[in-house]
Amino acid sequence: MQDAKQGFWKRVAARIEHNWYSPSAFGNLWLLPLHALFWMIASARRVWFTLRPPVDVKLPVIVIGNIAVGGTGKTPLITWLARRGGELGIRVGIVSRGYGSSGGQYPLRVQANTDAAFCGDEPKLLANRLGCPVVVDPDRRRAVESLANEVDLVLSDDGMQHYRMPRVAEVVVVDHERGFGNGWLMPVGPLREPVERIESVDLVVRNGEDFILQPSSLINAASGLEVDFMRLEGRTVHAVAGIGNPQRFFATLRKLGMNPIEHVFADHHPYQPEDLQFGDKHPVVMTEKDWVKCREFVTENSWYLPVEAVLTRKTRQALEALLLTWGGKD
Repeated sequence: MQDAKQGFWKRVAARIEHNWYSPSAFGNLWLLPLHALFWMIASARRVWFTLRPPVDVKLPVIVIGNIAVGGTGKTPLITWLARRGGELGIRVGIVSRGYGSSGGQYPLRVQANTDAAFCGDEPKLLANRLGCPVVVDPDRRRAVESLANEVDLVLSDDGMQHYRMPRVAEVVVVDHERGFGNGWLMPVGPLREPVERIESVDLVVRNGEDFILQPSSLINAASGLEVDFMRLEGRTVHAVAGIGNPQRFFATLRKLGMNPIEHVFADHHPYQPEDLQFGDKHPVVMTEKDWVKCREFVTENSWYLPVEAVLTRKTRQALEALLLTWGGKD
């Protein structure tokens, strides 16, 4: 009975999300009362925090976020920014809410041995890839303060709507294919704030136009062995994705010549060993974000696909200007 109820609500949630990216919001209009409530709360929060006296902060913060729910490619872009900042001589730190985390002691500094279930998948991925400090805290302002005297500039992984955290610049990342969906606020549409919000940000970067996500390699999830994509070309694979936009991942696998059997999990899903057991010998391929949560129990027939943000010249110059403006030495 419990499984039947869970299955029903999963189907309802999937239908609501499907309607977010339909040309019309008609299918979700029954949610209008909740939409109105969400609009009032979102508007009141922004007015409240913008009218409060400015808070003195010791560090400049650049927010990399969006106004819609779902994956837009923020994490690879933050990775690029942190690396480029280091190349420019800027000491960069990263703060995150740590969605899906279970840690109770904040602020939490993400270390090499920190469990992804404790800190969240995206902070763990960033800590694995980068040598800069990564701090998780539901109170982002407190996370920023913990980095005082240690870094020159802070990148906030999401946090557009966390108005308690002062910021010097905002970069909105938009999925070029999905855009803002039907243009409605949640739950009728995918928006956290009205689309007019982007008029007040410093830079809008579109994934698929201003930058693309390019697979960098195919890595064995158990051994770390890096191989050519041709290793799985023409093969049927179990494609596992617990991310905001899993269809982008599946499309990438097809472009690489694989035949994916799609397994979609909720974003930030806490994986268990049985989630990756499919009863056959087909390889399992997952995103890097999923791998950081599965690395303790993956098999030798499992692989993950890291991606890198490849920027246009114009976008690269615009982001470098932000880094140098706010993190450069006087």
